[in-house]
Amino acid sequence: MTASCIFCVRDGREVGEVVLENEHCVFLQMEQPVLKGSGIIIPKAHRATVFDLTPEEWAATYELLGRVRAKLEQELRPDGYNVGWNCGKVGGQEIHHAHLHVIPRFADEPFAGKGIRHWLKSDANRRPAGG
Repeated sequence: MTASCIFCVRDGREVGEVVLENEHCVFLQMEQPVLKGSGIIIPKAHRATVFDLTPEEWAATYELLGRVRAKLEQELRPDGYNVGWNCGKVGGQEIHHAHLHVIPRFADEPFAGKGIRHWLKSDANRRPAGG
């Protein structure tokens, strides 16, 4: 636990509502005006990135992801999902406590069919010559 980490304070309960949990992880949902039903799975122990998870935390994350999906299917019936980790500042990680984004997607969204890599593989994201 790191005192300055907002996900470490009471297992993230200061940030969002704990909807599901197991021994090693919690699933938090925050009020999102655009990403309805989305949330994050975080390890209860402070781990900076996904690469720092223990084998037990990996297994617990996987188990909880299945339960999260079942809950979202029952409540929202999404048409698809984006599930992913951001690692490090350049990778888009703003809070340096590992967290797995779970984002239900719907066919009537303006960006339906655009996955995680859509913006990353665009010409606008091309590295400078020689990079």
